[in-house]
Amino acid sequence: MLKFVILAAVCFILYKLVTNDKKKKVEVKNKQEEKLAKEGVLVKDPICGTYVSKDSDIRIKEGEEVRCFCSYECRDKYLKMID
Repeated sequence: MLKFVILAAVCFILYKLVTNDKKKKVEVKNKQEEKLAKEGVLVKDPICGTYVSKDSDIRIKEGEEVRCFCSYECRDKYLKMID
């Protein structure tokens, strides 16, 4: 019985370590994207909120402002929204 309790505790600790590591990776990635967005390297897609390169191939120009999109689907949704 004691071996089972110890095994369960070890499994739980390993599980927590693995899931916590994934959360940290996601947090670090989000911080990096926000930093690049502040520096002007990345811009936020106005439809889905994904960060995309400022030099994205999928973009439209509205007056002086250029909008960048992560996909043609987001671009089409945006165009329908502004019409």
